[in-house]
Amino acid sequence: VIVTTGTYLKGRIYMGELNYSSGPDGLAPANELSDSLMDLGIELIKFKTGTPARIHKDSINYEKMAEQTGDEEIIPFSFMNDEINIKQVPCYITYTTKQTHELIRKNLDRSPLYGGVIKSVGPRYCPSLEDKVVKFSDKEKHQLFVEPEGLDTKEMYIQGMSTSLPYEIQIQMYRSMIGLENAEIMRPAYAIEYDAIDPTQLKLSLELISIKNLFFAGQINGSSGYEEAAAQGLMAGINAYLSLNNREPLILDRSEAYIGVLIDDLVTKGTNEPYRMMTSRAEYRLLLRQDNADERLTKKGYEIGLVTEERYKRYKDKKQRIENEIERLKALKITPKVEINEALENIGSVSLKIPTTLYELLRRTELNYDNTLFLDTDRPVLRKETKDYVETVIKY
Repeated sequence: VIVTTGTYLKGRIYMGELNYSSGPDGLAPANELSDSLMDLGIELIKFKTGTPARIHKDSINYEKMAEQTGDEEIIPFSFMNDEINIKQVPCYITYTTKQTHELIRKNLDRSPLYGGVIKSVGPRYCPSLEDKVVKFSDKEKHQLFVEPEGLDTKEMYIQGMSTSLPYEIQIQMYRSMIGLENAEIMRPAYAIEYDAIDPTQLKLSLELISIKNLFFAGQINGSSGYEEAAAQGLMAGINAYLSLNNREPLILDRSEAYIGVLIDDLVTKGTNEPYRMMTSRAEYRLLLRQDNADERLTKKGYEIGLVTEERYKRYKDKKQRIENEIERLKALKITPKVEINEALENIGSVSLKIPTTLYELLRRTELNYDNTLFLDTDRPVLRKETKDYVETVIKY
């Protein structure tokens, strides 16, 4: 059994003076499950989080906002995809105003966060707008991102604008912001309080220490949602399968994956706030790059049956190309010549005094694959991802 309750576990919605038992977006909470877990001797903790309002896209004046387009060169998440060809839609940046801040200050007593109604801890790195106005009172404005919820919806997500103030105050707040003067709220913002377990009761496999084959994943383990929760769901699913087949669990080391850091932190240290994964938490962060995730983890996935033969072959072929290129660069010696030294100096590098391999030259910060082409006229045609990877390995 894998328990992944998100924010539904004894969920309670807060919006001004209004509060009621509910899961997110008006869905039913899981109230009885909390009692069941406590009956099993499992220690619970209580956290809270929040979400901003969703605004109707046709009620927004985008001309008053700064457009934020996506990356021109899209790097796919999956190593199985060479490119992404889907419709790109922009986001927008806007700001709160002095009027927004004044509205919040006048109504702080109606905020459950400041009225003492909510006593649980929320995520430190995405505070409510009330928190921002109070804790950063010297700031005259706060940046907000206006993001489409999807390609087939009219809802726009106002990133950075979570609040638990009453609905009627929310309307005034949103309409006090640049470009949102006529904003139509489709779904109001709210705070939600929920139960979680103390994650130190878990093994590194995310199995409960005291009960065999009972796994927990996601926000119930004290993490925040999104990537942190998804990563735990993946690992709990893998280890539940391995357990049922009497195989050893898959435990990722802190040096192998951010997932390993996340789970190790939760299970060994516990948490007193919704845990968020950041590069600064990983002592091996220079090794845990997105471009080498396949090198770190594909073989492990193949060994437990998650990675197909096709994918594994693709990974091995890529690895071989990289190894071949690195060996080629180590074997290619550049002899000092007047024209070569002049070219190196023109791009801000130091001239050569002795024969030097191109591998050694690429370790210089000012040199890269593109500006050293004149030294390597017989260079094989390489995919950009391969060139970037080789260059990164050499420099690090």
